[in-house]
Amino acid sequence: MTTGNGRGAREDALVRLPAEVRLRGDGVVLREWADDDLAAMAGLFDDPEVAYWTPLVSPFDLEAARAYLERARRSRAAGERVQLAITVDGGEPAGEVLLMLSGPDPDVAEIGYSVGAAHRGRGLASRAVRMMTEFALGTVGVSRLRLKIEDENAASAAVARATGYRLTDAPPVPAEEKGRRLLLRTWEYRQA
Repeated sequence: MTTGNGRGAREDALVRLPAEVRLRGDGVVLREWADDDLAAMAGLFDDPEVAYWTPLVSPFDLEAARAYLERARRSRAAGERVQLAITVDGGEPAGEVLLMLSGPDPDVAEIGYSVGAAHRGRGLASRAVRMMTEFALGTVGVSRLRLKIEDENAASAAVARATGYRLTDAPPVPAEEKGRRLLLRTWEYRQA
């Protein structure tokens, strides 16, 4: 597997991403989503907390899961994202962690994550974000990673702090999701 230096054009993302990603460590396995995961995906993402804090559609049913998986695969093929199921053993998904590479700076990527209600409070998000951070820095070759989190999202801010991300001085980024206005604060992890 080739480790990119993070200095090339965004097109290098296709070269820098392995054909298949499966990360294991610290009691979690991050793996690619499969067609067999659609029902589990609907169960995880059809949740009021997920609907509130993420841009995922609500309700999130099997049809939404199919569309989401297709978009994920297209984005993956284009070298724009890697979306992995968070599992404890490679089997049943407990959530998702994603790496977004489609920003204007090829040295910077963004991470997002969500854990299903039945699996929260076990440190899965923190462990998944740590693993995805290591993958992005080491294998993909970016030098900085960002999380975009609303101030009121205490659980996500706790994950950011636990995984070594620091709140930046950048002004909050205004956005609108599902008719709701929000301000996203930028957390950053820089490779030493």
